[in-house]
Amino acid sequence: MRTDVQSERKNDELLKLRDAALQLGISFPTIKQWIYKKKIRSVQTTGGHHRIPRSEVDALLFRTRGGTEKERKQVVRRVSGRNQLVGRIDTVRISGLMAEIKISIGGQQITSIITATSAREMQLKPGQTAAALIKATEVMILRI
Repeated sequence: MRTDVQSERKNDELLKLRDAALQLGISFPTIKQWIYKKKIRSVQTTGGHHRIPRSEVDALLFRTRGGTEKERKQVVRRVSGRNQLVGRIDTVRISGLMAEIKISIGGQQITSIITATSAREMQLKPGQTAAALIKATEVMILRI
C-alpha cells in the first residue's frame, strides 16, 4: 500500500527502513520482504525510496519484540500483571524525587508517575520501547 509522502507527513512521522527495522528488532531484508508482501504499509518518496509511518512500527512493536512467541512471553510475563501495553516513550520529565513518563501506544498516550531513581536506573529516554503495566489504579513502566 503506497500513499503520497507529503500527505502522510502531516499525520505521521516517516522512518527510513533501517530505523524501522532496528526498532522492530528485525533485519533490513525482512522489512523489505514485509513491504513486498504487504505485511507493513510503506510510502514512497519522489525518488522511489520506501518510508515506514511510525504508526505502522508502533502497531507491530509487541508482535516483533523478543523473537518467537515463547521468548516474548518470557520477557513480558516476568511480572504477575497481565495488562501490559507496549509502546514508545514520548517524554521523560524528572523533577526532584519523581519522574513523569509518557508512553504513546497505538495513537493513545499513557502517563505514569514513578520515582526519579527508578527512571534513572532504567535509563528511560524518549524514543525507547517500553511497556506500561496496568494494575488496578497504578501504571508501572517496564523497559524492554
